[in-house]
Amino acid sequence: MVAEESGQGAQNSPYQLRRKSLLPKRTACPTKTNMEGASTSTTENFGHRAKRARVSGKSQDLPVTPAEQYLQVKLPDEVVLKIFSYLLEQDLCRAACVCKRFSELANDPILWKRLYMEVFEYTRPMMHPESGKFYQINPEEYEQPNPWKESFQQLYKGAHVKPGFAEHFYSNPARYKGRENMLYYDTIEDALGGVQEAHFDGLIFVHSGIYTDEWIYIESPITMIGAAPGKVADKVIIENTRDSTFVFMEGSEDAYVGYMTIKFNPDDKSAQHHNAHHCLEITVNCSPIIDHCIIRSTCTVGSAVCVSGQGASPTIKHCNISDCENVGLYITDHAQGIYEDNEISNNALAGIWVKNHGNPIIRRNHIHHGRDVGVFTFDHGMGYFESCSIHRNRIAGFEVKAYANPTVVRCEIHHGQTGGIYVHEKGRGQFIENKIYANNFAGVWITSNSDPTIRGNAIFNGNQGGVYIFGDGRGLIEGNDIYGNALAGIQIRTNSCPIVRHNKIHDGQHGGIYVHEKGQGVIEENEVYSNTLAGVWVTTGSTPVLRRNRIHSGKQVGVYFYDNGHGVLEDNDIYNHMYSGVQIRTGSNPKIRRNKIWGGQNGGILVYNSGLGFIEDNEIFDNAMAGVWIKTDSNPTLRRNKIHDGRDGGICIFNGGRGLLEENDIFRNAQAGVLISTNSHPVLRKNRIFDGFAAGIEITNHATATLEGNQIFNNRFGGLFLASGVNVTMKGCHRESGECHTCNTTDRNAICVNCIKKCHQGHDVEFIRHDRSTFLHYNYDNLEGKMSCK
Repeated sequence: MVAEESGQGAQNSPYQLRRKSLLPKRTACPTKTNMEGASTSTTENFGHRAKRARVSGKSQDLPVTPAEQYLQVKLPDEVVLKIFSYLLEQDLCRAACVCKRFSELANDPILWKRLYMEVFEYTRPMMHPESGKFYQINPEEYEQPNPWKESFQQLYKGAHVKPGFAEHFYSNPARYKGRENMLYYDTIEDALGGVQEAHFDGLIFVHSGIYTDEWIYIESPITMIGAAPGKVADKVIIENTRDSTFVFMEGSEDAYVGYMTIKFNPDDKSAQHHNAHHCLEITVNCSPIIDHCIIRSTCTVGSAVCVSGQGASPTIKHCNISDCENVGLYITDHAQGIYEDNEISNNALAGIWVKNHGNPIIRRNHIHHGRDVGVFTFDHGMGYFESCSIHRNRIAGFEVKAYANPTVVRCEIHHGQTGGIYVHEKGRGQFIENKIYANNFAGVWITSNSDPTIRGNAIFNGNQGGVYIFGDGRGLIEGNDIYGNALAGIQIRTNSCPIVRHNKIHDGQHGGIYVHEKGQGVIEENEVYSNTLAGVWVTTGSTPVLRRNRIHSGKQVGVYFYDNGHGVLEDNDIYNHMYSGVQIRTGSNPKIRRNKIWGGQNGGILVYNSGLGFIEDNEIFDNAMAGVWIKTDSNPTLRRNKIHDGRDGGICIFNGGRGLLEENDIFRNAQAGVLISTNSHPVLRKNRIFDGFAAGIEITNHATATLEGNQIFNNRFGGLFLASGVNVTMKGCHRESGECHTCNTTDRNAICVNCIKKCHQGHDVEFIRHDRSTFLHYNYDNLEGKMSCK
C-alpha cells in the first residue's frame, strides 16, 4: 500500500522524504574531483564507508541534504525494503535510479513478487518473450536474478477481467497511481469491446472465477490469458450453455487464448439445434493460438473443438481435450493447423476426426482411453501425425476410411481394445516407423480395397496377429519388424493382394505368414524365422508369389501348402526347421523353383495326401531325412533339382506315391539315392544318381517304376537293388561287358551302364543279394527281383 500524504507524520512519509530530496537536474557525467569530494564529506558526517557516499550516476555539484544522505547511506537495508514495500512498480523503478544501493534494494525479487502476484495472481512468473508465446518458469532455476520484474515488464500493458474489482480500481486513483496503462473490466465481453482504446495493445488477463454465457466472438488479433495462482487453467473457467463458447472468425489471424478452462455445457445436451455448436470453434481464414487450455463439452452432438473451412489453421498446444460426450477435435473442409503436446482422452467418439480434405499437423499428442476410436480419418481426410501416443481406446487406435490418406510417423499405438490401425473402404495412408503393440486384435487391419503403406514399423506382442489383410485388401508392407504376436505375423485372405517385402517376421506364437481363402500377394525378400508354427502357410485356393525370402529356424515347417494351396515359391533360402523345409498336401499344386532347402531336422520337401507341385531347379541338401518325400497318392513333378549330401536318402517314394523325376542330380546321400516302396510307381527319366553311400535306386515292397535314360554310377552298394517280386521297366539302357556289382565276379554277359546292373542277352536280369542287408529301416532276406531292359 501507499502511505497517505496528509495528516500527522506526513512530513516523514517515504514519499515526502523522497520529494524533499529532489535536486535540480544534474550533469550526466560527474567529474572525478566531485565524486571524491562527495565521498570525503559523507565519511566525515556519518562515519560510513566511502563507497556508499556516492549517488550512483549523479553529479555532486550541489550540497546534499542530511535527509537524502540518511536515506541513501545510513538507513538500514531492512527499513529501506520496508519503505519500498509500500511503493508500486513505477515508483520502485524511479527509486532504483537514485543510487547503486537503492538500485539493488529496489530490484529485490521479494518486492517484485509481492507486486506481481497482486496484479497478475501467478505464483510462478509467466514469461512472454514474444507474441503468441507464454510459459511459466521456476524462478529458482531462471538465469536472470529477478524474473518477477522481467515478467512484469513483459505483461505490463493489458486489460484485466476481474469481476467486482473494476469499480474499486477506478474509484481509488491515488491508491493505484502509476497504473494508468492497466484497464479493468467485470466481463470478457466488456474487455473485448475495449480493444479500441488507444493505449490498449490487445492483452487481456482473465482472473480467477467462473464466467458463464458470455458472447465471445473474436475477430481481432487479441491475446486472452487466464491469470490465477497455482494451476491457472483450473481456476479460470469460461462456459456457455446456449452457444459455442469461443468462436474465432476472420480477422483473428494472430489471436491467442491460453491458460483457462473452456466448457460447452448446454441444458439440453442432445437437441438438434446444438448440432452446429462447439466448445471452441475456429472458422475460415483465421489462425489463432490455443495454449494450455482445458476444453470440455457435455453436448452429445457437435464436438469440443471444431476447425472448419479453407484457411482455418490454428495452433493448439498443451491443451487437455477430455471427457467430452462427442468428438474431441474435429478438423474438416480443407482446414489445417498445428496441434502439439495435447492430451485427448475419454471422449465418447473419436479423440480426433479428420474429414473432407482436412490436413493438420499433429505432433506429440497423447490420445488415450477413448470410448471409441483414437484417431479417425475419413472422406479424403489427410494429416501428418508424428510422435503421438495412442493407446487404450475402445476401438482401433487409428482408423482410416473412404479415401483418407494420413501420414503417421513415429507414433506409439498400443493396448487398443480392438486393433491398432484399421484401414478400410478404400482407405490409404502412410504408416512409418511406428511402434504398434499389445492390441487385442491385429496390430494393423487392411480390408475392402484399401491400399496403405506400412513401412519400418515395429508390430509386436499383439493378442492376435501382426498385420491382417482381408476382403480385397492391398497395401505395401515393407521393412517392418513383426514379432511376438499370438497369431500369424502377417495374414492374407479373401482375394487380398498386398506387396510384402523386406520385413522381419519372427518369434511369433503362431505362424509367420498365413495366406488362405484365395489370398494372393507378392511376398519377397523377407526374413521369416523362429515362429512356433509354419514360417509360411498357403491354403484354400491361395496363390501368392514368395520370392527371395529367408525362411529359417522355425519350430515346425518352413513353407506349408495344404488344402489346395498354390502359388509360386522361388529363389528362397529355407533352412534349419524342426520339420520339413516345405510340405505339400491335399491337392496343393505350387511351383517351387530355384530354392535352397537345407538343414531341416526332418526332410527337405514332403509331398503327401494327394499333393502335387512342380519342383524345379532347387538345391536340397543336408537334411536329416530324405531330401524329398513323396507318399500317399501324391504326384509331383521334380525337374533339374540338385538333391545331395542328405543325412538319409535323396528321394523317398512310398505308400502309393507317384511323380515324375526328370533330369535331377542326386548324389552323396547317406542312404539310397531314390527309394521306391509300398505300391508306389514313379517315372525316373534322365536323372544322374551317383556317389551315394548306399544303392543308387532301391525298389521294394511291391513298388514298380519306369526308368528311362538315367545315369546311375559310383554308388557304394550298387546302382539298383530290387526286392522279390518287383518289376521294373527300363528304357534306353546301354549295355557293356564288365563286372557284376552284386557278387563282385567277372561275368561274360553285358553290364547295363545306366542301371549299373547285369543284363542277360535275353534282356531279363536276375540277381540275388547273398548278404543280409537293411535299407531305409526295411529288412530283406535274399533280396532279389526282375527287370526288363527294352
